[in-house]
This record gives sequence, structure tokens and C-alpha cells, in this order.
Amino acid sequence: MKSKVTIQEIADAAGVSKFAVSRALSGKPGVSAQTREMIVKLAGQLGYFKSEAVRSGGEIRDENVQSWSGTVLILFPNIRFQNRESLYWGPIFEGISSRLNMKGIDILTLTEPSSDSLFTLLNPEAIQGIVTVGTVSTTILMEIHRLAIPVVMVDHQDQAFHCDTVFSDNWTVMGEIVSSMAAKGYRSFQFVGNRDDAYSFYERWNAYRAALERLQIPAGQNVKLFGPTGEQMEEAILQMTEEELPEVFVCANDTTAKITVEALARRGIYVPDRCTVTGFDDTHQELPLAATARVNKEMLGIRAVDQLLWRILNPGSPVEKKLIYADLLLREAYASEPAATKILPGI
Repeated sequence: MKSKVTIQEIADAAGVSKFAVSRALSGKPGVSAQTREMIVKLAGQLGYFKSEAVRSGGEIRDENVQSWSGTVLILFPNIRFQNRESLYWGPIFEGISSRLNMKGIDILTLTEPSSDSLFTLLNPEAIQGIVTVGTVSTTILMEIHRLAIPVVMVDHQDQAFHCDTVFSDNWTVMGEIVSSMAAKGYRSFQFVGNRDDAYSFYERWNAYRAALERLQIPAGQNVKLFGPTGEQMEEAILQMTEEELPEVFVCANDTTAKITVEALARRGIYVPDRCTVTGFDDTHQELPLAATARVNKEMLGIRAVDQLLWRILNPGSPVEKKLIYADLLLREAYASEPAATKILPGI
């Protein structure tokens, strides 16, 4: 069995000094924020942070028999659209807060600070556990790691920080979306969405590719549709030639699908007259989407709390990744037949 990854191995891989690696991993000053982030991520990829702890020898304890008190911190990222007002993240927060209230646990919400010191504003000893909602920076996660506070992450994971996670079952449902479109005779697909925007988007992209491969449908991905911004995705759609337009745009989520539908409308192409569009998350019911996935957002929050309380009682057990199935929603009116058999606008 290979011994633990060393500081020197990380330094060699990163092309920096052992001093820089040591300062970055300990959270001490002496390296830039960009260099620290790069070193920490690389260390995680090399397996530096993997826990060698084994399952605790004691009996597994059930969180439901425990009388709870104290405070749980809900940590939001410092990202404009990932907040309590979001159509996606808001219900997740409601699920978290309702479950904590049911258990009689106090709630403290915090937006990820821009400074390196997360807990200068609060006493970490008063926090029983943390639930992170969405993408939290590796730097902040490593500060939490040093404080040894139990953590569950919703819709995010990080190679440098091993903890329990709760996700929608992106792989299964995205595969069902692609398969359902292929079953209608569609053979020309393009994925739209920033794969790096969220770990769920990356999972959906990989599931999309795997589904096409399984169905023996060529991918031929237009990389400009990855964005990363909505404006860049829209511009990529506007610049596509008639021959480049697919029969189906498979979007990372409903918000991206909205951008796609509006970009096509600017070209005088109305969904599904020439192109069919699918989404994910079911946040924009007004859109003419052939398919989407109804994610039980509140349940993601509820199960995150349940897992956190279980983790507090069973700290030595291996970390877990929980998947909550999302319902496939097919809207027959918007995906009746392949685009090749339809009348193009203006003809």
C-alpha cells in the first residue's frame, strides 16, 4: 500500500517550493490566494487529504433517538445566483431549515466571506455542524477541515475535502432524458451549459455523453455552447449555421434552457418548430421544453440535515454520497417528431 502523499511530491507536481506547499496547506500567509487554491486542489487530486480512519468499532448510533440542541451553520457561497431567493436553492434552504426546526436546533446562516478567515465572526465551538449549499471554495473548505466540524455538502463535492454529500441523481435522469429523445427518432444533439459552474452540471454532461455513446449517436459537441456565461452561450447559438443546428438542445438546467429558447427565438426559430429543447430542475414551467427533471429540492435539504446529525453521532464511519432520484417529466406537445420532418419557419 502506498504511503501518504508527501509535501515534496505535491511541491514537485505543482512546480513550487515545499515552503509554499506547507504554508498553503496550513492556511498560513506567505502565498497568494490563487497559488493556495491551486496547491490545495492538486493535493486533493493526489490523495493528500484522504482519511485513513476506519469504521469506528462502536455500535452505529441512530440520530432519531437523540435529543438535539445547539446550532447548525448553513453556509451559502458568495455567488450571486446561489442564494435563498433562487428558484433552485431557496427550496433546498427551506428543507434544511424546516428539518432543523423540527429537531429543535438553532439555525445560523452565513454567506461565504471573501476573506480567508471564515470564523472570525463567530465561535466555532458553538457550532455542532455545517451544511453547505452549492459551490464553496476549496480555501474555505480547508479552513472548516482544520476546525474538525462535521460537514454535509449539498450539490457540491471537492477532492480536497472529504465529507458526506447529498445530490440529485443527475446521472440516471439525464440518461433518461437523452434516451427519451432518441426514442422519438432524434439523432442530432448538442449540450448547452457551463460544465464547471457546478458539480451537478459536470455529472449531467458526463451522463449525456455516456447516453449518446450507449445509443451509438455521434456527439460532435460544439464547445462554444459550454459558455461559460449565458451571454456566450447565447452568442454561440446565434452564430451556428443552419447545418450546425441540432434537432435537440440538451441543457444543463432550466435556466440554461431559457437562454437557449430565447436565443433561438432571436433567430426566428420557435421551439419546437425546428429545434427541441430539454432542461433540468423544473424551475421554469412556462418554457416549451420537451423534457426536464423535477428535482425534489426540499428533500435534498431534509436529507442533508439527517445525514449531518447521523455524522455527528458516527464520526468514524466512512463518508457517504446520497442520491435523491428526480422525476423525469416528458411534455409530449413539445417533442412529437424529429425536426427533419417539420416545416421550417418562413417556408
